[in-house]
Order: sequence, then C-alpha cells, then structure tokens
Amino acid sequence: MSAAPHPSHQRVAAALRAAGLDAEVRELSESTRTAQEAATALGVDVAQIAKTLVFLADGRAVVVVASGVHRVDTGRLSAALDGATIGRADADAVRAATGYPIGGVSPAALPDGLVVLVDDGLRGQDPVWAAAGTPRAVYRTTYGDLLTLTGGRPVAVAAAPG
Repeated sequence: MSAAPHPSHQRVAAALRAAGLDAEVRELSESTRTAQEAATALGVDVAQIAKTLVFLADGRAVVVVASGVHRVDTGRLSAALDGATIGRADADAVRAATGYPIGGVSPAALPDGLVVLVDDGLRGQDPVWAAAGTPRAVYRTTYGDLLTLTGGRPVAVAAAPG
C-alpha cells in the first residue's frame, strides 16, 4: 500500500487542476531543495528550475519566481515595487507568507493577496520545473503557465550577467 500524498502536494495538484493545467506533481527520491539539486535530480539545466523566493518589501512579503541560474537584483526588485525597501525573509516569514517551507516553496497555491513577480529570465526556458510544496517534489510547467497560475506580473529583476 502506498502512502497518501503529502498535503502540500495535494494543495499544489489542486491548484494546477483548478487553473486547467495538465501538470503532475512528482515526488523524487533526491532533494530538490536548491536549484542545483533539482536540476541534478531531474537531469535538466539549472536555468530550467523556477526558484521561488520570498523577499520583504517595506516589511510585506513578496514572491519572486526566477531562473535557477539567476540572482535577484534587489535594486531592480525595489524599482519594480515602486522603490520599496527590500529585505530577505527568514524561514518563519517564508512559511507564514506562503504556507511552504524554504526549499519547497511552490509558486502554485499561494495565498490570495500575495504579490508575485515572475522574472522574464524564465521566458526562454521550456520546460520549466517548479517546487511542489516540499524539498523533494516538483512539477513541469512553462513560463506562460507560471504567469497564469500565480497571477504574477512579468518583470526583469535578475542581476545582470558578469
């Protein structure tokens, strides 16, 4: 007898279905806690991993979905948020804002009212792999579907290369 899916997997799967997306939550035996770990476990390029990060903008949680190869430029993020002061959210703030633990934050099934920005560095990646609520679960998606699923705003907040 197999174990029931983790509640976070069920939450993500329900959000995917509700959005009309044909994506399946996959539980892996390897960790997907970091973009590099996820890419290795899936056998894909790190650029195809959609990392979901939480920042504090003037003390309010903001979610940024970015390519695993990019670092978010807090100056660009501040500009995208009308000059807000940007800080990092700690593990407690991440869980409070999203309901997910660090290393498993999914862009799916986020609480209503949470600001979500999707970096356009993911635009050229197909497919994109995103976390599904735990540090060992992922689902396959696209840049466009991430925008639809999250209600997110496309932005350019990745640090300039070099």
